[in-house]
Amino acid sequence: MLLTYLAHFIGAMFLVNAIPHTVFGVCGRPFQSPFASPPGVGLSSPVVNVLWGGINMVIGCGLLLLVGEFNPGQLADLAITLAGGWLAAFGLARYFGRFYFSATPADKQ
Repeated sequence: MLLTYLAHFIGAMFLVNAIPHTVFGVCGRPFQSPFASPPGVGLSSPVVNVLWGGINMVIGCGLLLLVGEFNPGQLADLAITLAGGWLAAFGLARYFGRFYFSATPADKQ
């Protein structure tokens, strides 16, 4: 049971991480990825981001649908999954926000 909840928590994190990479890639804009130089800071091409977003989607769906039974009607399963998604969303917002909304251009390095 604990392994299932952990898989769903992490799966939700992967699904949330898929969103910005896929959206930026589909819009044709470069975006940070682990494959950039430096990793996670430099920009990757839109195609790389679409691929990375897709990989995140496959991993996230796999963890949600193939590990245990994902039952959003069960309060504990829903709460654990939402917590993973929200944690990822807030963490990514803080991380990527420093590149786009910092006070000075020097802060973006």
